[in-house]
Amino acid sequence: MTGSYSKLFLLIRPINKILLAGYLLLFLPHWCQAQESVTGVAPWSGFGIEANILAEKVYKHEAKFTVPLPQRSTGLDVNLMLHTYGKKAWEQRRRYPTVGIGITYLNYGIDSIYGRCIGVYPNIELPLIKGKWVEWTLRIGDGIGYVSRRYSRVDPVDTLNVAIGSHINDFFSLATDLRFHANRHWDIQLGANFNHISDASYHKPNLGVNTYGAHIGIRYFPVTSRPPHIERKLPSLKNRWLVQGRLTMSLVSSEAPAGPLYPVYIATGYVSRRWLSKNKMFAGMDYSYHTDVYAFLRNNEIDPGSEQQNSYKSAVFIGNEFLLGRLGVVFQLGVYTHQAYLKQDAYYEKIGGNFYLVQKEHGPIKELFVSALLKTHKIIAEFGEIGIGAGF
Repeated sequence: MTGSYSKLFLLIRPINKILLAGYLLLFLPHWCQAQESVTGVAPWSGFGIEANILAEKVYKHEAKFTVPLPQRSTGLDVNLMLHTYGKKAWEQRRRYPTVGIGITYLNYGIDSIYGRCIGVYPNIELPLIKGKWVEWTLRIGDGIGYVSRRYSRVDPVDTLNVAIGSHINDFFSLATDLRFHANRHWDIQLGANFNHISDASYHKPNLGVNTYGAHIGIRYFPVTSRPPHIERKLPSLKNRWLVQGRLTMSLVSSEAPAGPLYPVYIATGYVSRRWLSKNKMFAGMDYSYHTDVYAFLRNNEIDPGSEQQNSYKSAVFIGNEFLLGRLGVVFQLGVYTHQAYLKQDAYYEKIGGNFYLVQKEHGPIKELFVSALLKTHKIIAEFGEIGIGAGF
């Protein structure tokens, strides 16, 4: 049964990345074809290519991180981007953000232990301060990363790498830039960046690798970096309340390196309230049942007869969802009301996204969505979950 779950999870784990990447890639040609008829400007206005040279440092984020630290890490980041111009209402509500597909190559610095990483990630850039010639921005992206080395007891042996347990990982990127607009075609920028990879406990060890550093780069727009914006009076969406539910599951590895996989089942109920026509605040309860904890208690004959009641977690949480059309970016903070036998921090975080299959203002089912979330304790991932949810 575990083998069946493993194959299923391998198929569904990247769905949230694929959906978002597909949304952005499908949006690009449609945007290019429709823009001239809508705005009267040439096709490909707002499309650009960005390249950054990275200088980073791997840092020890917890005591268990015993991997030797490289002196420096270097890399290259390339981003295919598009300035939105207001064709969709959410673009205007979000002050015309820039969306893109990024590719990052990282040489961690000790190839025989860490290997090298290639990450592919959809991203969105939000303006913090915007002027005619200078701007300050924040870019957030999440996708899939391939790492050439992982913990292994067989050829190639790498038992020093207690950070990464699998080749395929979640790749998270955060960057901020101070940018100078030389003209409508060229930008020069200097910024700081943070990159993280981990496999969300799909295979242990799973401490993850975090790097921070700086970058310098350029941007080139073949037509123009400043497409004309569509500005119209948008209807104010009702600050409605919804009762919502979500059912998800995950697979986690046992504590032993390269150990067996166990399913985790998560049920979530919450209420949400839309605000400013572009956000949803929410609060509710999380319940999760951990078969890995149950197996640990049974195998070690700990508290016989009470294994099930010591294998679940419950929590209360609050959060916010940033709405970008059919995509919602979720940030959630929870506090445990009951912990399983293997205890962790008293609080946790979830980040991820919802892709909406149904969005209605009226009717019995107002929202139906596919959800993909990463649960963490500070910067240590517990698991990644995927499933489906609805709003009534």
